[in-house]
Amino acid sequence: MTANDYLDCYQPELVVIPCGSRKLGRRARAADLYVGSYHRACRRAADALRPDRLLILSARYGLLDLDDVIDPYDTPHGAADAITARALLQQATVRDIVLLDPVVALGGARHAGLVRTIWPHARTPLAGTRGMGEQMARLAMLRKGHEQRLM
Repeated sequence: MTANDYLDCYQPELVVIPCGSRKLGRRARAADLYVGSYHRACRRAADALRPDRLLILSARYGLLDLDDVIDPYDTPHGAADAITARALLQQATVRDIVLLDPVVALGGARHAGLVRTIWPHARTPLAGTRGMGEQMARLAMLRKGHEQRLM
């Protein structure tokens, strides 16, 4: 992690984690719908950060609370029917969360880039990684480091 993204010093007001391509085949709470290992690793790391608020950035629906009930979908970020930065800003404005700080975006470059259209100051601890394996290792390190400090 870079010095700019070091997260030991504070508790974030908001953590935004990515959705995932692996989903349940039925309507479910956002917290339960995404079943892939990458999403689960992001969720565990986010939980360890103990943010005031945790949201999932869905490629189809945009910002989701964990209790939002949604249908499964097959929309990747960047697709024609994917959430746009403009729609995301509208959602954040309606939720009155645009001015939150600090914000952490756990996810790859596309996810972090979309989050930074709303929160340009968002911390991105996975920046600079060279693939999924390195991201998973960094997520595990982040989770373990925060869990140990809470003991």
